[in-house]
Amino acid sequence: MIDTALSQCRHVVLLSYSNPEMPGCEPARREGWLAALYPQTTRLVVTNERLAIWFGDQQRQIPPNSAPDDVHRAFTAELIERVVGRRLRRDACARSIPWSRGLVDAVFTSESYGEGFAAYLDRYFRRVDSSARPVQHVLVDAARTTVPTSGTSIRANVHAERQWLHPSVYASFVDRIVCLGGESSGKSTLTEALARAFGTCHAPEFGRELWVERGGTLEFDDLLLIGRTQVAREERLAGQSNRYLFCDTSPLTTLFYCLEQFGRAASELERLADREYALTILCAPDFDFVQDGTRREPEFRLKQHQWYLQELQRRGVPYIEVRGSVEARIEQVDRALVTRSGA
Repeated sequence: MIDTALSQCRHVVLLSYSNPEMPGCEPARREGWLAALYPQTTRLVVTNERLAIWFGDQQRQIPPNSAPDDVHRAFTAELIERVVGRRLRRDACARSIPWSRGLVDAVFTSESYGEGFAAYLDRYFRRVDSSARPVQHVLVDAARTTVPTSGTSIRANVHAERQWLHPSVYASFVDRIVCLGGESSGKSTLTEALARAFGTCHAPEFGRELWVERGGTLEFDDLLLIGRTQVAREERLAGQSNRYLFCDTSPLTTLFYCLEQFGRAASELERLADREYALTILCAPDFDFVQDGTRREPEFRLKQHQWYLQELQRRGVPYIEVRGSVEARIEQVDRALVTRSGA
């Protein structure tokens, strides 16, 4: 629908609100999706808090989704006149686009309410300015033949309907699951095995890659680079994943090494270390230490494991500690995910 509007219009306004909010589609997420995919548009994601600012009225509320059509039409018309109009004038001036006093020339919908909505706006704007142009209704793919699904269907089962979502949008619904552990505790092996078992992607440990590339010598600023790159890698891979993304370490690991090596950490790295995950897995050091030439002594593994235990508790981060073979650990993670989903 948006693409159709962009193909026919010089300036497109995206108006988004819901009461109640749809789980997983909260205003901040919608705003982020629209800004990323349609930066050339004027976007208005409405919340009650923003209504209070725009109208100077703390009592102003988004009408319930179940409210009569005319309630939504009146609400939207006032938003367009008093809020969108200001933005359109500002944007038109910035882009040297001719400004239409009529505010809206066309309404694009994929629903039966569109015709009445356009007619209401037409009457409303003609009362504001008798010279305003008529408001047309453009019905887009009402039969769902071009895109044979709906927002309702997608929200009901995001993962089954993922082919209709842009990867950057689907990424918002992928659970990031992180594997932590001391050196030679099996976290990399487990991360890869979990990705295979669940038919999805894993995010390899960038810190180790950079450490090898730099010949085993890292500078202070390299640790922040590692934290940033690990997060960026997770975000890139999330859209390619299937329900879960298994992450080999997190910025919390990077923070440990930074404090261990330099005794301090950049404030940005400390903030990155607060990154939340749907599930945190701590690999127990319960098998023989394997020295591959890149690791420190076995005692260091125990020190690192103890640090994770204390730090996760201090931060109030729930976690599961997995033990045994790779197969046993996968079973433990599977049980934790089933419990978490309530299945």
